[in-house]
Amino acid sequence: MKTLQTKTGFWILCMPIIVYSQVSEDLKPSQCVTKKSCGECVTIHPECGWCSAKDFDSDGSRRCDTIGNLIGKCPNKDIVHPNSKMEKLEDRHLSDTRTSEEDPVQIKPQKIKLKLKPKSPFSLNVEFRQAVDYPVDLYYLMDLSKSMEDDKDKLAALGNLLATTMGNITNNFHLGFGSFVDKIVMPYVSAIPEKLVEPCTNCAPPYGFKNHMPLSINTKQFEKQVKAASVSGNLDAPEGGFDAIMQAVVCHDHIAWRNKSRKILLFSSDSGFHHAGDGKLGGIVKPNDGLCYLDKYGNYNMSIHQDYPSLSHINMQVKRNKVNIIFAVTGDQFSIYERLSDQLEGSTVGRLENDSSNIVELVKGQYSKITSTVKLQDNARNEIIDIKYYSSCLGGQRRNTNECEGLKVGNSVSFEASIEVKKCPKNKAEWNQTVQIYPVGLNEALLIDLEIICECPCEKPWNEERNSDKCTHGNGTYQCGICRCYDGRSGKKCECDSKDADPTTVEAKCIFGNDTKSCSGRGICHCGICECFSRQNPQEKVTGKFCECDNFSCDRDEGQICSGPDHGTCECGECQCLSDWMGHACECRKTNETCVAPDSNKICSGHGECKCGTCECFESENQRYSGRFCEDCPTCPGLCEDLKECVQCLMFESGPLTTEECKNCTFIPVEINEAEVTESDQRLCVFRDDDDCKYKFVYKLDENEKPLVWVQRTKDCPEPINILAIVLGVIGGIVLVGLAFLLTWKLLTTLHDRREFAKFENERKMAKWDTGENPIYKQATTTFKNPTYGGK
Repeated sequence: MKTLQTKTGFWILCMPIIVYSQVSEDLKPSQCVTKKSCGECVTIHPECGWCSAKDFDSDGSRRCDTIGNLIGKCPNKDIVHPNSKMEKLEDRHLSDTRTSEEDPVQIKPQKIKLKLKPKSPFSLNVEFRQAVDYPVDLYYLMDLSKSMEDDKDKLAALGNLLATTMGNITNNFHLGFGSFVDKIVMPYVSAIPEKLVEPCTNCAPPYGFKNHMPLSINTKQFEKQVKAASVSGNLDAPEGGFDAIMQAVVCHDHIAWRNKSRKILLFSSDSGFHHAGDGKLGGIVKPNDGLCYLDKYGNYNMSIHQDYPSLSHINMQVKRNKVNIIFAVTGDQFSIYERLSDQLEGSTVGRLENDSSNIVELVKGQYSKITSTVKLQDNARNEIIDIKYYSSCLGGQRRNTNECEGLKVGNSVSFEASIEVKKCPKNKAEWNQTVQIYPVGLNEALLIDLEIICECPCEKPWNEERNSDKCTHGNGTYQCGICRCYDGRSGKKCECDSKDADPTTVEAKCIFGNDTKSCSGRGICHCGICECFSRQNPQEKVTGKFCECDNFSCDRDEGQICSGPDHGTCECGECQCLSDWMGHACECRKTNETCVAPDSNKICSGHGECKCGTCECFESENQRYSGRFCEDCPTCPGLCEDLKECVQCLMFESGPLTTEECKNCTFIPVEINEAEVTESDQRLCVFRDDDDCKYKFVYKLDENEKPLVWVQRTKDCPEPINILAIVLGVIGGIVLVGLAFLLTWKLLTTLHDRREFAKFENERKMAKWDTGENPIYKQATTTFKNPTYGGK
């Protein structure tokens, strides 16, 4: 941001608090100069200022201009450039002790006064810290239709555990209980008299909503009230939960919500819900008005007279009363209430067991989820005020966010709120607004008393000079250095009589052609005559009857208007070139001398066109000339192919041409030792003849486009091949390879035999038997036994 300071180093306007502002868009010169009043001027862009000095614009100077342009021209005391400023009205420290007798403070600061100019963002630091033992009000709102009978019994048994668990979280805990069924009309409940008394076995008569137990520190009473409550019945599947939520939220005194507490509405059900419009099925057409209608017994007595509330209506009341809703629903309803939770500020949803046995853990988990997150919201009108939030939360990178998670009691989080006024409201009553920045679900907020700067101090009624003698014959009000003329008068000093003249006709005299701006937007229409603005650069002039001409908007070349004074001058937006120059910016010489090569007399070598002193070379499918003078043509085929046969014939007496045909060649080659390109317009040609000999020659075209040829006198021929040496070499190679294979085979065989013989000798020496006898041979033995002999 550019800091606006005078050349002497002091601020133009003093402010109690210096405000950081960021210019959101680049300043266009026309944004300032087209504004005719101080208020319009200073609010169009942060860098626009107004000079309120008397007769400042008598020489055509612009009262509305950038601060940089006004400094030095306008006296410092007369430069009007109101800046944003902020004053803290209430800035108490955040609460951090258990013994504080005052209401806990969790957001800082609490109240500020802010003066803000449009399009000048203001950065405000907002701190949040969750206080220890912050009061908690938990109101249990339960669906007591017949299907929830087992849940009621389980809740009664878990009542003390719920109170104990929440008591471990905070010492300042209140608990209440309410229930709901549905509207007592068809088709929601049966209209049969007996069913209205007992809709199901051992059931109580149906009802809309009942407050059984207001919020109280006596949590033991909760168990008694839950046991005493009777279930009821209805016909359709959806319940009247929206009626119950609305009454539980808005009936502040009946429910006994505390002003400074975290308000939690625990909604428990196993069914869906009716919403706005469903009441028409029962003949109920009156919309829900969002007011409290509980009688002295806690019963909702407008259930059959008002329709169900809408989702947006509930959300509005939830935001207004700072209530967090926890939806504890069974698994089959979870997805429905999850989508519902997305539409209600500060609400969450948890999965409830079929008998509500996990209600304590669910409440503990959802409460932890709510309290571990802080989310800042505001009530600013988006079409006028834009607020962006930035934070690094508990560490990490600073990012654009209004929400921080993972907080614990005692953690401090700092947010930067960037507040920007988009535009001045048309209604002056909206120039002063009260904006709240608040943490969702808490009845605490930062109050911003916002004053939108839409006019200059010198435009205030007490700074005006009515019937001023500074305006001709007192025909206007003098303010901010200019006259605001009365009806029938016009002009800088109200000197023009426009009483009998049509203002549109007078203004039309200052409009050029089909232009929509008076004096081309570069002057002031004074009594039907344009007075052109002066420029910051004294060399730049705006002229013409309608200020339509100038000497600075002509075409430029290399940054100079009309290529500089040596080439031409700018008159009414067009370059007037001197005699030797031409072109839109007088950048082109009228002569073609710069397009002719030093060693030629042809423009662009005859292969291009001279434009603005530069050659533009011709191009075709096969030829593309280049170079400063179009002297090069890398892609051109040339005359090599056309000349090669004549070169063979005339120089080497070879080639396809006969002696007669050779006489038709139109050039005489010149023998040289080495064919090389020595001049820029020469071409080297290399070919091979039928004997595979390479020959070279160089050519170029003379002034008459005839070839001049220089031929290298010797050809480069390959050495002749010795066939006999090749044959003998191949035979010798085959013999040597064969002998090598035989020797290798013989060597490997001999080594193998010797290894086997050595192994045999070693085994023979180690034998343990007579070598003359076979060790595996055994002679036969004969055994005789007398069968009659018994061994006696």
